[in-house]
Amino acid sequence: MSRQRRSVPRAEGDANGAVLAALALPNREYDPEVSLEELSLLLASLDIPVTGTAVQKRSAPDPATLIGSGKAEELREFCRARGGRYLVFDEQLSPIQKSNLEKVTGVRVWDRPFVIMKIFEQRASTAEAKLQVELALMRYEIPHLKGLGLQMSRAGAGIGTRGPGETEFERHRRKLERKVREISKKLENVRRQRRLVRDRRKKMGVSTVSLVGYTNSGKSTLLRSLSGDASILVENRLFSTLSTSVRRVGLPGGGSALFSDTVGFIRRLPPELVAAFRATLEEIAAAELLLLVLDASADDVTETYDVIVETLSGIDCVDIPRVVVLNREDLVPDQEMTALSLRFRAMGEETVLLSALESRGLDNLLEVVERELAAQNAWYVRY
Repeated sequence: MSRQRRSVPRAEGDANGAVLAALALPNREYDPEVSLEELSLLLASLDIPVTGTAVQKRSAPDPATLIGSGKAEELREFCRARGGRYLVFDEQLSPIQKSNLEKVTGVRVWDRPFVIMKIFEQRASTAEAKLQVELALMRYEIPHLKGLGLQMSRAGAGIGTRGPGETEFERHRRKLERKVREISKKLENVRRQRRLVRDRRKKMGVSTVSLVGYTNSGKSTLLRSLSGDASILVENRLFSTLSTSVRRVGLPGGGSALFSDTVGFIRRLPPELVAAFRATLEEIAAAELLLLVLDASADDVTETYDVIVETLSGIDCVDIPRVVVLNREDLVPDQEMTALSLRFRAMGEETVLLSALESRGLDNLLEVVERELAAQNAWYVRY
């Protein structure tokens, strides 16, 4: 399938723009150009236009600067020529790499995990989501404190410190670690409450189905179409859903099940976010059936499928029964949809074609869901 890639905003010389940088390493599973395109879309969600990109071929990352001192100096000149405030790497930088790069280039340096967390911070609307994002950002910040400059290494011995020689770095780290413990306790209470709710559902014989997939693949639209609840937030942007939404959906045989919409996945989701969003991701682990929602109109649909399966494996959910839902069939020619469906079925996946936006193919999906649940639980129709 050869479809046009989504356009990426570019604005040469924008004072608030960003230069992107990536490594091309041997035996890397993903194409750096594809990953950079996705990073551009992530930055667009933060209203930061891209002013230029740079890809360097290396046999291995440089421990000090990721890209090597010579390339770092080249990027300094490239950033000056293209304008902008940020140099954003499509990699995860170590604290020393980030510090060294900022010293050499003279611009603010971000990495891919930080960009994703900034989007989560912007999107968080519920108290739970805000706590989870705050926890992830603090866990990310703690190891980076030493790279914040000389102000973090000044010694102090005034009132409230732990004695002579304590640095600003040590005080700030203690403060962050204390907040991490406080937020972790609050989120543990959330997890405990959700476990109680799930236990009650199980005792009542309530079947649960979880919608999982890449960010902006149409999961929320599908849940709204299935449930008929127009209050479910649907937006054409990355990570519009950070909090779990659960709705009751009727099944063809007269029973019903609870369908949940969870946070979307993305390539190399920061481990800090995965850890912080445990309470949300546990809704996936507790489901009896997963609907893997894929955007069939995307030219990298099989790659996003691989990302979803890899993420499910990382949270110990890969063995839960699942159905692949090829969404947005209204945007793809019939012949291509048929070929795509056959490709996934050849991989052993139960596959359903539909358009969540146009409410097309929903009856077929519910029939498949009912069949899958009945194969696991003879009592699901009681709810």
